[in-house]
Amino acid sequence: MTDEFPLDPEVLHLNHAGVAPWPRRTVAAVTRFAEENARLGSRRYPAWLATERRLRERLARLIGAAPHDIALVKSTSEALSIIAHGLRWQPGENVVGILQEFPSNRIVWESLAPRGVGLRQLDLARSEAPEDDLLALCDAHTRLVAVSSVQYARGRRLDLERLGAGCRLRGIHLCVDAIQSLGALPFDLGRCTADFVVADGHKWLLGPEGVALLYVAPALREALDLHQFGWHMVAERGDFERPDWRAAPDATRFECGSPNMLGIHALEASLSLLEEIGIERVADAIGERTARLIALVDRHGFELLSPRAAARRAGIVTFRVPGADQPALYEALMGHGVLCAARGGGVRFSPHFYTREETLVRAMELAAALAGGQVRRRAQDNPAR
Repeated sequence: MTDEFPLDPEVLHLNHAGVAPWPRRTVAAVTRFAEENARLGSRRYPAWLATERRLRERLARLIGAAPHDIALVKSTSEALSIIAHGLRWQPGENVVGILQEFPSNRIVWESLAPRGVGLRQLDLARSEAPEDDLLALCDAHTRLVAVSSVQYARGRRLDLERLGAGCRLRGIHLCVDAIQSLGALPFDLGRCTADFVVADGHKWLLGPEGVALLYVAPALREALDLHQFGWHMVAERGDFERPDWRAAPDATRFECGSPNMLGIHALEASLSLLEEIGIERVADAIGERTARLIALVDRHGFELLSPRAAARRAGIVTFRVPGADQPALYEALMGHGVLCAARGGGVRFSPHFYTREETLVRAMELAAALAGGQVRRRAQDNPAR
């Protein structure tokens, strides 16, 4: 399936935890959609709706839900905001989360402070058993545990099944930001028992920005107050002159306005590729590539910042080069065509299932050469006395 990704030979793409490239079929789907729109306008809108239905079905299969439980929203941040500001909080209640979260999964909970809702954060760097430590932070006033399935900077993976069981035992809701695992690892709602799952499509799902998954457990849908309203979120969507209305009984109640049809066509095509391969095979391939990167980190004498245990990692390998300026090394790598990220105090590489062995080797060799040059220059500028 590597022919699905015609990347420029000068580009070493190791940033799927950031923004992924599109497969050929996704480019073709967007091109067809645009050309059809130019020639026929909205004449084939029923076919567009069929594509939207297929996308919901694919997303539902990906997490183990029903299609009518899937809402299509703009972003992870919007999805989390729908949850955070939809729940009916009482002053004194709290949310338990992780200190090292991406801002999307931190700011939204901090925004509840004016309503008297606290945020308790686990320092992941000090935790050997994060699931137990997260549950230990909970008390009688904890309403929700909100975590990322995989931490964005260093790639630490949580045992969602264990965490979900602990939340269920305590009567606490579990909200999972799955943007760093959907498309890279299997996800099973039946095992992790999450009440809420959110993820944008532009990372491991190989799709565009601007289309995101929002899952809300059916029993909790009506427990969320709505703060966005429009023609699309009503039960009688086609009855435009109806004077009364009610929110749709399914997940479309969280979709207030017109859908992002361009993004829907793109993400549906990308998911078709992942389904053809199978998420288990995708996960195995990513696991092989991360293991290879870790071996290269060790070979070059770099410091691994990501978990070494396979059960604690996903597709992210973050490392630092001793003696090098890490931000400068990141900039130098980007300047040499290595698409990566500066995260977690080092450089983050994130390969996908199709990433070639030679890409991993070349990127690590470049990191070693560029860092070596930095160290040599520093020694020349500051000779030992």
